[in-house]
Order: sequence, then C-alpha cells, then structure tokens
Amino acid sequence: MSQTAHIPSHRKPRRSASKLALRAGVAGGVLSTIAVAGAAGPANAEPVTETIEMPTLGSLGIDLSSAVAASAEASEQEALDQSLQAQETAALQKAAQEAKKAKAEADRKAEAERAEKARQAAEAKAEAERAAAEARAAAEARASRDSDRTRLTSTSASDSSGSSDSSASKSDSSSESNQVASGSAASIVAFARAQVGDAYVMGGTGPNSWDCSGLVQAAYRAAGIDLPRISGDQSSRGTSVSLSNLQPGDILYWGSRSGSYHVAIYVGGGKYVGAQNPSTGVVERSLDWDTPSGAVRIL
Repeated sequence: MSQTAHIPSHRKPRRSASKLALRAGVAGGVLSTIAVAGAAGPANAEPVTETIEMPTLGSLGIDLSSAVAASAEASEQEALDQSLQAQETAALQKAAQEAKKAKAEADRKAEAERAEKARQAAEAKAEAERAAAEARAAAEARASRDSDRTRLTSTSASDSSGSSDSSASKSDSSSESNQVASGSAASIVAFARAQVGDAYVMGGTGPNSWDCSGLVQAAYRAAGIDLPRISGDQSSRGTSVSLSNLQPGDILYWGSRSGSYHVAIYVGGGKYVGAQNPSTGVVERSLDWDTPSGAVRIL
C-alpha cells in the first residue's frame, strides 16, 4: 500500500457547535428547573416520582409545521372563495346583459307585430271601402240599367200597340212585314248597351245574366220582334249583309250563317255588344277585337 494513500477515519462525525450548544442549553434548563423544584419543597417531602415531560425540538417543529400548513390552507381557501365570488359576479353580470338583450329583442318583435297588425288592419279597411265603393257603383249601374229597361219596355209596348192598329186594316199576308217594320234599331241598341257588365251564364235569358243568343233575343223583343232562341236560327233570319255595310241593330254571327255558334248586336261606330263568355260577361267591343264571320239584317 502506498504510504500516501488515504486511510478512512472510523471516528463519528463531529456535531456542530450550534447543535451542541442548543442541546446543552435545553438540558441545563431542565436540570435547573428540577433543582429549583427540589429546593422549594419541604424537607420531609417525599421524593418526586412523577416525570414531567418538557417540550422537545421535535414537537415544536411539528406545531410550527401545522401552523404553517393551516395558514397555507386558509390562504388557499380565501383565494378559492375570492375566485368563486368573482365567477359568481361575472355570471350575474352576463345574465343581466342577456336578460337586457332578450327584453330588447322581445320589445322589437312586439313592435314589429303591432306594426304588421296595423298594416293588415289598414289594408282590410281599404279593401272593405273599395268593395263597398264597387258595390255602390254596381248598384247604381244596375239601377240605371233597370231604368233603361223600364223605359225600353214602355217604348216597345207603345210601338207594338201602334203596329197592331195599323196592321188591322191590312191583309194577313203583309202582317209579318208590318211587325218587322215597327221595330226600332235604337231600342235594340239601347237595350243591349244597358246590359253591359252583366254576367255570362250558359242558357241565361236575363234579367241579370245572359248567353249570346239570349241577349240578342231579349234586345229584339224589347223592340217588339220575336226571334228564335238558338244562335244558328237567329243568324238564319233576315237578309245577309256585308260587314262593310252594317247598320245599328244588325245581328253579327260567328261560324256559318245557318250553323253559327255565337251572335251579337252591332251598335254602330264599328262596335258590337255581346255576351262573350264567363270571363268577360256582357261587353262592348270593337269589330277588330273579334271579327265576325257575317251579319244579317232583320229590321
């Protein structure tokens, strides 16, 4: 072995001076306390057999650690309480903001609904007023047509009476000619125009709804002339005339003369009155709107 090799020491490590002093102080304090207690007792006192345990450094350390732990736990609990309080405050503020927003949205929707109801009420009122105005206008037009019909009926009755008186002195062979001659084209035209606006109904013969041949038959009856009910038979009567030589009161037809499917009355000025269809009813139209196939003259 080398002479300079390190030989490990078997001595116990020295205690630090501070620890030795502390232990000496504690031990001295304990011995002093026992000595004082023994000196203060009576001379004949029995020897003390009870051992009084003094706090040691270990117990003091445990108490100190407990206090520190309790303090840390209290601080942590306080921090947790503050965090919960902050979260609660934030939640309350958020709830208040959402409630305010919801109320504003509800108010906006309520206002929009009130505005919509007011608009609908105004439209309904306007529609009711418009319908009432149209009803009044229709009633006035109807009254005017009724008045014209009454006047035309009186006129046709007077014409028929005059025709009967004049035809009594003539032979039977000329009676039909006199009846035709007594008719008035003006009466036919006036009656037809008085029905403008009436409804079209298949098979209608008046007084407020017509089909094409029903209107022509009634117009000629107002002038004291009887015509067949069917359009083909009506267009077969009288004398055929060209569309360039029309006179008020002539009967216009569509289709062949003996097999026409529609008739109307020429009222002058390049126009005619007829019960066209369910969509239009009785109307006054230009010949160019629906050019007829031909015309016949009864008067």
